[in-house]
Amino acid sequence: MTVTAAGPLPTTPYDVAVVGAGVVGCAIARELARRPRLRIALVEAQDDVGQGTSKANTAILHTGFDATPGTLEARLVREGYTRLGAYAAETGIPVERVGALLVAWDEEQLAALPRLAEKAERNACHDTALLGPAELYAREPHLGPGALGALHVPGESIICPWTTTLAYATQAVRAGADLHLNTAVREVSPSDGHLLTTSRGTLRARHLVNAAGLHADTLDRALGHEDFTVTPRRGQLLVYDKLARPLVRHILLPVPTALGKGVLVAPTVHGNVLLGPTAEDLRDKRATGSTADGLAALRDKGRRVLPALLQEEVTAVYAGLRAATGHEDYRITAHPGQAYVTVGGIRSTGLTASLAIAAHVTGLLADGGLDLGPVREPEPVTMPNLGEAFPRPYQRPDLIAADPEYGTLVCHCERVSRGEIRDALASTVPPRSLEGLRRRTRARAGRCQGFYCGAAVRELFERGTRP
Repeated sequence: MTVTAAGPLPTTPYDVAVVGAGVVGCAIARELARRPRLRIALVEAQDDVGQGTSKANTAILHTGFDATPGTLEARLVREGYTRLGAYAAETGIPVERVGALLVAWDEEQLAALPRLAEKAERNACHDTALLGPAELYAREPHLGPGALGALHVPGESIICPWTTTLAYATQAVRAGADLHLNTAVREVSPSDGHLLTTSRGTLRARHLVNAAGLHADTLDRALGHEDFTVTPRRGQLLVYDKLARPLVRHILLPVPTALGKGVLVAPTVHGNVLLGPTAEDLRDKRATGSTADGLAALRDKGRRVLPALLQEEVTAVYAGLRAATGHEDYRITAHPGQAYVTVGGIRSTGLTASLAIAAHVTGLLADGGLDLGPVREPEPVTMPNLGEAFPRPYQRPDLIAADPEYGTLVCHCERVSRGEIRDALASTVPPRSLEGLRRRTRARAGRCQGFYCGAAVRELFERGTRP
């Protein structure tokens, strides 16, 4: 098991280098690591997996009901929904099948609902239903006034996107893949395959997979292709306190537009409520800050959908960048003559489609000449289940009896124990920052945002990361 974050990179060539350790890159590395004859490198510019678009996902496990029928995205989301649902159940990733309601607020939107239901049918989503106002308000009594109807999509679910990414990376590393963090790719040149010049030196690979997210177009151009241009689309979100959770039972969606699914109100598996995202096309691929105008716009839209939500406390604000390309489909392209596969233009549906994308890309590599060799299934992994609807360690007498550290809470807002922090620090892909520890345990992610527990969490982190 190899995870590096400093020092020179190995000189022995890899069979495949995957650039980008977001949810899709980690899924691809995990799929390739099922082939024990292959040497796999997962290369990430930042100090942890899932640091880019993946960490600011709206955390929905999509059925693919509204994908463009016949596209690669539609197929992979449909396949990925089934694959990831089963994988989550096996690994302890929290999922709640809350269903979604596409709410119509005017006659034009109401007229669009039957067309969306027909589209869902074409995408093999056969259980949608049109609801009138009475049934809609019976399901969502806190909904704002004036809704005319809705399309119910019962299969839409909420999931933890961070734990999913970490699970993939953990299995990939345990199966033999090398994860190289703090390794920004600066140049790629042909040299018996690919020679990657990085911030930590050079790395060689026979085959290359470009899963670089926002920077996938830059890497694609370095290899001589002009297939797409990534426009960073900022999505700002408001996270409301857990006391707001009883206000909403489903994922509340607007009727979608060309810019995306629009501003939603959704519960999270952690017990909070999300309001967002915005959809702002920018030029700066680092512009992940929130703005007063953006947050005000979210509140205005939230006031119509769920007025009582605005009376609740905001626990956190964050923003992420999505890789918009102007195309209706994923930009997944094989270049066999270069032993290279581009995985670009992956939207928020990439979380759902991740395992299906990984299988598809592995097939493209094989078609391009990579001898995959025999399959060896990775050892099962059990992830910490951070879901509010599931038992946490402090609620399990058997765990506490075996190890009292699980009964000693450090973060009371999120009920995180010393045992969970210790386990995260000793894990296969450990955190290298307090933010990384927060994502793995939820410590400092509650309503006080670390005001009370911050010093204690920092002490445990520093003690656990000392050389």
